[in-house]
Amino acid sequence: MTTALTPIVASRLEKAAIDNGFDRELVRIGDWLSFASTQCPLRIWLATSNEGTFHAALSQAHVANELSEYRVSTPTSSPPDVAACLEAANIPELHHLIHRAFQLSKTLPDEPLRIFERKTRLLPQTTEAERLVTQRIGQDIFRDALIDYWSGACAVTGIALTPVLRASHMKPWSRCGDDAERLNVFNGILLVANLDALFDQGLISFEDSGTILISARINAECRELLQLHSAMGLRSIATQHLPFLAWHREYLLKDI
Repeated sequence: MTTALTPIVASRLEKAAIDNGFDRELVRIGDWLSFASTQCPLRIWLATSNEGTFHAALSQAHVANELSEYRVSTPTSSPPDVAACLEAANIPELHHLIHRAFQLSKTLPDEPLRIFERKTRLLPQTTEAERLVTQRIGQDIFRDALIDYWSGACAVTGIALTPVLRASHMKPWSRCGDDAERLNVFNGILLVANLDALFDQGLISFEDSGTILISARINAECRELLQLHSAMGLRSIATQHLPFLAWHREYLLKDI
């Protein structure tokens, strides 16, 4: 059950939304504060409960589905157009929930493709140089999307140093059938540079469970120097990653 918002609680909810990318305050609906963003299509509604926890209602089901670490809440009343409602135990957890929802909305399900089409709609693509410019734009958008999806950290090591992180395609840009496949965030992994080079060359890949596969072409000495070991793996993995991982294992992985 939601409870009436005091000015102090309303101010804290507003700050949580604004601090995490929701820079447009919409019309209040009962005890729910409503927000949108100029940077992503997600809308959110925030409220508090009699128990002191917080409700975050989301307009996009695919974003809510990725936030499985949060408990689903069932308030007695909720705004229209809500796809799911999640619960945060405290304000720091609410900040994290909103920030993660913001990141995911910028990447799912096909937001990178829409950004790419908008940016390249009027660009000429007659010559090879012009096509390379368009490709570069797409690759930059793809990298930004992976940084958002993986929360700015390597999908394996957790290293959060953006300059050394690379957007690794599972199915390479040149082998994709269309731009939707090229820019699909599930066709990529954010990897630190050395792992990206190995993945790109088919010297490592990953099981459907996320466990690393290491090519026999990397000898024991190189494995030690590269700090590769069988306990490594992806920090998380979604069902949508699996077809792309299967493609990488079948067509790129060497001598496993």
